[in-house]
Amino acid sequence: MAPSDVTEGEVTMSNRQIVLERRPVGAVDASTTRLVEGAGPTCGPGEALIKVGMLSIDPTIRTWMNDAPGYLAPIGIGEVIRSSGAGVVTESNLERYRVGDVVVGLTNWQEWVVADGAHPFQVVPTALGLDLATVMNVLGATGVTAYFGLLEVGAFASGDVVLVSGAAGATGSVVGQIAKARGAAKVVGIAGGAAKCAEVVEEYGFDECLDYHEGHLARRLHGACPEGVDLYFDNVGGEILDAALANLALYGRVALCGAISQYNTTERAGLANTSMLIVRRGRMQGFIILDYASRFPEAQAALAAMVHGGTLRHREHLVHGLERAPEALNMLFGGANHGKTLVVVDETVQLS
Repeated sequence: MAPSDVTEGEVTMSNRQIVLERRPVGAVDASTTRLVEGAGPTCGPGEALIKVGMLSIDPTIRTWMNDAPGYLAPIGIGEVIRSSGAGVVTESNLERYRVGDVVVGLTNWQEWVVADGAHPFQVVPTALGLDLATVMNVLGATGVTAYFGLLEVGAFASGDVVLVSGAAGATGSVVGQIAKARGAAKVVGIAGGAAKCAEVVEEYGFDECLDYHEGHLARRLHGACPEGVDLYFDNVGGEILDAALANLALYGRVALCGAISQYNTTERAGLANTSMLIVRRGRMQGFIILDYASRFPEAQAALAAMVHGGTLRHREHLVHGLERAPEALNMLFGGANHGKTLVVVDETVQLS
């Protein structure tokens, strides 16, 4: 499956890329990124050439655009926007990759990428029985984040009352379904708007979902969880995290996955209810999914079994065209997406 314009080892195809033009203040806008086109990469010794087919659009991309310390270095001005994605190997000088393999890894926002020893990719097994969008969603970063965040960081136990913010999103929806499948006493979601709350209950099987737009969230959480929340999985931060802290049960746990409500803000308010961690002997812990990279196959096998068994429902929101990646990123913050947001760069890249 070599590129059509490759002859006698010479690569003449172009590579479109989206680069960081300037650091955003607040939301990403037209001045934040720039679409550029140049010569495509070549496949040298110890390398494999990958045609990018699909990009994973995740809130953390917005944090990488800031000139601020994090678990990965900020994206430099003029550099390609960092992102995970999937593609197909078209040429290979590495034993671990064969031509035609579908792989996932850090593709970034571009049409072609090179894998080597410093930039490895994971080969997607062909016998999963799932399409590429499902693999990118449930078996990708969002799915394994839900799995390890709930079970390892949150120390989920059967009988727990579980609260999940961002419950209609790619990670939150999986968290709630895993908790239900493993014996949670009650699973309550928080989402934005009546339509998304209905989706969380009717499609993903949560027991209840609260619309944070309605106000008085801490009081309504007490009504939904009168004995308190044993495990809160936080995707949002800010006022919603504060409301959850006010409703912790004794020895309650908080797994800090994301803080999407804070990524586009220029001013951040402090939390008022952290003292509840003392009163309730609670624990609050952040995590990065890369901490569990060596265990990804464990999570992926469990999640694939849930999909095939009908206990894990999922939804993908597909945006077509590399040039629309910035628009897709903004969807995460405006609530315009439903489920996992993916950008289709090349429709021909599929799992066989």
